[in-house]
Amino acid sequence: MSSRLQQLSDRGISIWLDDLSRTRLESGGLAAMIEKSHVTGVTTNPTIFAKAIAGDGYTDTLHELSARGASVDEAIEELTTADVADAARLFRDVHEATNGVDGRVSIEVAPPLAHDAAGTAASAKVLWEKVGEPNAMIKIPATEAGLSAIAETIGAGISVNVTLVFSLTRYRHVVEAYLQGLEKARAAGHDLSRIQSVASVFVSRLDAEIDARLDALDDPAAARLKGKAGIANCVLAHEIHSQLFSSERFKVLELAGAAPQRLLWASTGVKNPDYPDTLYVSSLVAPNTVNTMPEATLEAFADHGEVDREISTEDYRAADEVFDSLARLGIDYAEVMELLEAQGLEKFDDSWSELQATVAKALEAS
Repeated sequence: MSSRLQQLSDRGISIWLDDLSRTRLESGGLAAMIEKSHVTGVTTNPTIFAKAIAGDGYTDTLHELSARGASVDEAIEELTTADVADAARLFRDVHEATNGVDGRVSIEVAPPLAHDAAGTAASAKVLWEKVGEPNAMIKIPATEAGLSAIAETIGAGISVNVTLVFSLTRYRHVVEAYLQGLEKARAAGHDLSRIQSVASVFVSRLDAEIDARLDALDDPAAARLKGKAGIANCVLAHEIHSQLFSSERFKVLELAGAAPQRLLWASTGVKNPDYPDTLYVSSLVAPNTVNTMPEATLEAFADHGEVDREISTEDYRAADEVFDSLARLGIDYAEVMELLEAQGLEKFDDSWSELQATVAKALEAS
């Protein structure tokens, strides 16, 4: 058992694995990570499933689906929800030991629904019922359309992982959607204590975009800001979280059993090889947060990661200064965030197409 991962867990950080496959489930690999690596949850996306289905472990199910004439999208739903349901059952003890906070397994609504609020909410309900496990989470992107779908889905008593959160303004809107959803759920008679949510703030993509702009400036002041924006954005999201979840509005919901929506640090594998491979873990230490990591990042931290001091109010002011400095250099925060959301949605669409192509090929070969 990794003492470094133990230290991270002891600081109140939930360690989730950003990966899932039938092979991980059947080999006992995921069970071993729960036991030895303090993994308390899983996140998935279409690219993860495309890679998994292209490998081993799905032959018999694909043959059955092909024999009954299942469409590609029907096969995707069957394969992915089965893996998520089995993983959720594997995490059941963790779920119960943490009073429902952890042991969560996320599955994403189809990316083409990103701008369709009604379609997203309907799909979320279908996936929730199909998985059929109380520790599942439905991933919904934080688009403008997604915000109303998040409120409706939470209002139906369904736990939600809000994904593709980039800007701080959008993060505020995500929290508002969560609170609206809790208020709807309470009015509908749902048990608020059974609803959990995380807001997934993406880290490395922000640094990749802003670093490229800083490089183009060929300015010593710009060079000193490289690798700062992603962490600063998360730090300021943490400040917003501390404000909004200490409000009177939330306290009323908390008395009815509601839990705060936790911040989840996503896209935590570094994209710049010059940066420490554990940068987005060591620098984002805060109790009651989640860090979802690809296996390589998790193993790197287990091997040589260091647990830095926790995010503090002093860090809030330093993070503000990072963005003030970027603005003085002509880097437009709002424009960068708008671009990152558009790119994120495009990547999700591409990964969905990749998953469809992978499943179509597998069905034909079955």
